[in-house]
Amino acid sequence: MAHIPHVASFFLFLTKLSLGQREVTIQKGPLFRVAGYPVSIGCNVTGYQGPAEQNFQWSVYLPKTPKQEIQIVSTKDASFSYVVYAQRVRSKEIYVERIRGNSVFLHISEPQLKDSGEYECHTPNTDERYYGNYSAKTRLIDFLLIPGPSYKERFAAGDVQLGKLGFTTFRLSIGSLQPSDQGQLFCEATEWIQDPDETWTSIARKRTAQTTLRIQPIVRDFHIDISAESTWTAGNSLELVCLVVGGGRDPWLQGIWFFNGNEMARMDAGGVLDLKGDYRGRASQGQLQVSKLSSKAFSLKIFSVGPEDEGTYSCAVAEVARAPMGSWQVLQSKQSPDSRVHLRKPAARNVVLSTKNKQEAMWEGEALTLLCKADGAVSLLSVEWWHLPRGQAQPELVASTQQDGAVQLGASYKQPNNRGPTRLEKMDWATFQLEISPTSTTDSGVYECRVSEGTQSHARGRSWTQKLAVTVKSLESSLRVKLMSRQPKAELGKNFGLSCVVEADYANLRVPLTVTWLFQPARSQVFHLLVRITHNGTIEWGEDLLQFQKKTKVLQSSFHSQLLIHDATEEEAGVYQCKVEVYVRNSLCTSGPARASAISHSLMIAVTLPESKLQVNSSSQVREILINSNTNIECSILSQSTGDLQLAVIWYFFPSSTNAIWLRILQMDQTNVVKYGDEFHTPRRKQKFYPKKVSQDLFQLHILNVDDSDQGKYHCTVEEWLLSTNGTWHKLGEKKSGLTELKLRPTGSKVRVSKEYRTENATEHSQVAIRCSLESPGSSASLFSVMWYRNRENSGTKMLVHLQHDGLLEYGEEELRRPLLCYRSSSTDFVLQLHWVEMEDAGLYWCRVAEWQLHGNPSKWVKQASDESQHMVLTVLPSEPTLPSRICSSTSLLYFLLVFPCILLILLLISLFCYCHKARKLSAMSLKAQKEKSLWMDLKGTGDWTINQRYKEEEDH
Repeated sequence: MAHIPHVASFFLFLTKLSLGQREVTIQKGPLFRVAGYPVSIGCNVTGYQGPAEQNFQWSVYLPKTPKQEIQIVSTKDASFSYVVYAQRVRSKEIYVERIRGNSVFLHISEPQLKDSGEYECHTPNTDERYYGNYSAKTRLIDFLLIPGPSYKERFAAGDVQLGKLGFTTFRLSIGSLQPSDQGQLFCEATEWIQDPDETWTSIARKRTAQTTLRIQPIVRDFHIDISAESTWTAGNSLELVCLVVGGGRDPWLQGIWFFNGNEMARMDAGGVLDLKGDYRGRASQGQLQVSKLSSKAFSLKIFSVGPEDEGTYSCAVAEVARAPMGSWQVLQSKQSPDSRVHLRKPAARNVVLSTKNKQEAMWEGEALTLLCKADGAVSLLSVEWWHLPRGQAQPELVASTQQDGAVQLGASYKQPNNRGPTRLEKMDWATFQLEISPTSTTDSGVYECRVSEGTQSHARGRSWTQKLAVTVKSLESSLRVKLMSRQPKAELGKNFGLSCVVEADYANLRVPLTVTWLFQPARSQVFHLLVRITHNGTIEWGEDLLQFQKKTKVLQSSFHSQLLIHDATEEEAGVYQCKVEVYVRNSLCTSGPARASAISHSLMIAVTLPESKLQVNSSSQVREILINSNTNIECSILSQSTGDLQLAVIWYFFPSSTNAIWLRILQMDQTNVVKYGDEFHTPRRKQKFYPKKVSQDLFQLHILNVDDSDQGKYHCTVEEWLLSTNGTWHKLGEKKSGLTELKLRPTGSKVRVSKEYRTENATEHSQVAIRCSLESPGSSASLFSVMWYRNRENSGTKMLVHLQHDGLLEYGEEELRRPLLCYRSSSTDFVLQLHWVEMEDAGLYWCRVAEWQLHGNPSKWVKQASDESQHMVLTVLPSEPTLPSRICSSTSLLYFLLVFPCILLILLLISLFCYCHKARKLSAMSLKAQKEKSLWMDLKGTGDWTINQRYKEEEDH
């Protein structure tokens, strides 16, 4: 390129600069460049302070407005470019390449005439003071090269170049000289002046003296050989080759063929063929072909030699070069020796059998057309067509044509289901045609044409025959299917495409195809039908993948099917395949089964998230405010990705107290729903902290009535979320802002809590009191509040209870109301009492005491300051086992104590039952005895001691 020497000298100059004051240097001008060819301008800065990597800004001053700066591109600011250059900068036609931290190049890939002007390189100041120069200028020059009509291609290839070495010096370079370059060369210069109306007028023109340029061609001697067999049989092919021996490498040659001394064909060095006389007609019918086999070999081929082709053949070859006017200039010419061709004398008749297209191999589904041609005198002829299929020993009759024109088909060719239709045609008295369409692989084999002369009764012994082997190739044999995609990883929400390419040797046949697209979703083992495009144009969509139908475009062409899927989601991620089925071209047979089929390899398509371009302001600051005032913390978005994206903002707080951890204040998710953290879920905290979305790029956290507990560090975390069309949110990126430290201006109040380290042992199920003491009682105008905290292993920190300055108790959890009691035992002492200690109560306990005073008009209580105590370690010891606990701990003893009383109760009931039964029995006997006694008393009186004594003894028993 023309600018390379200037670039080298520019950097050589840079090495001579020394450190000191800031010095900006630019490539020395004026720089002459050609429109349409890349331009590079170097710029360097030395003697600066600050970072090693400096920024550069490029501007231009155009000739029409030499005092107006037009900004082009900057390494610091993406929005630096003016509108006229913005699009060229975005497309990378204009860009800045950094060579080192203090050296860059401005590249213009395709400069235009309007880019002429004075270019300025400016470096923004990074020094403590301004000292030196901060910009430099160079001039880029009014020019466009227009080649002549005959030199356009060589100019575009770089073979012809025109360079400007200064204001008045031009240089013409011509490479790879050709004979057409020979002649008189001169240059003409024109001087122009610009009128006040900005039009240019020619005022002088002058030519240089002419220079004669002669081109001497390089010629190397050669000779010619001609090869051909001397004797040929009529109806066969004849090929003669004219071979050049010696000469230069890849010369320009033209060949001429002669028959019996007369020119029959000529092919010039450019491959243009000129046939003479009736040879033009024979070539159009496919009977003659003249071609160039290589750079030094010419071929003449006659496919069916007849008596008219018998004679002497020769060729002449000339080496040529392109003349100035485009014609060919002969450098040397050589003649081959004569080659005599003789024909063998035919029998009474000769029969030639050939295919119509001169090809003896074809694909199934194509038409097979055989031509049987007899020579000799005109006579009535009949013909029989025989076919010997491969693998069979006996031929079968295809069809026959009698002298009267009657046609008869062979037995197996009368069934249309077995083969395609067979048609016979008599072209003239000696030419017969057999057509089978469409063909199948069973039509391969040897075909025989039997021509008979005379009447049917005299036909014996007067027939001629010719055979021809024909191959019908299977469509299945060369069918291959290839599945491709330019994007194996599709980006979520973007489009991607798949191409199913059919590779087959018969691609030029345009056979009907059915293409089936299959899809296996992620986390599935089964392929499902996506879409099928049949050979007759019908499109069938799969029932299991209906989502594709609304977002998929199918493009179908010969041997190529394309699947375009719009707005990719996770549902389109998986494995794809395509299956191709081939039918024959005959529309009457396409309703049958496919002749060939193939399936492609599997192609995995992954749907990935787009790259996040989220950037958040990371600068930190310290803010000092008055107590009880309002403030806000800002979260500023510097850049974000494009598309259907939403942002979620989470605010965090790190208290100034010792042993603090980051607390989540609140979160405004991507749907603008606000959720508060566990420590900020109370109504008072929700009222104190609330978020606000000022704009797309700015979020704020508002804090009302700032008090001592609000002191600490704040920051936000911004999450970038993408909503796919199926309603699923995807997180693209996350960035954390800088820290904002919030401090209160001193008010003179200071709370000091005793920092004495203490441990406390408590027995399980006992009562324990934990104390927190102030070093001084404080002002009489102050009230105090205390918050008790506990940290247990594996459960984190929890606020237990809050004794407010007005004496109200607020519990962290409602279930803590019964086992906990918080009170102030004296002016300096606060107590947390646990009524019933459990093993899980072990851990760290501490308090935070805050001082409150009346402020404002109307006055209200405002927190002035606060302080935390040292952590107190509570250890809970298991209690000694009691009798009930021992009983409950022994299963056998427990069973004994439960069962034994039941047994005693049963025995007691049985004894009671027996006693009652016996008592009833004795009562009955006593009653009977009393009756008898009463009877005896009446008879003998009451003095019978003996009887009474006996009854008494019975009663005693």
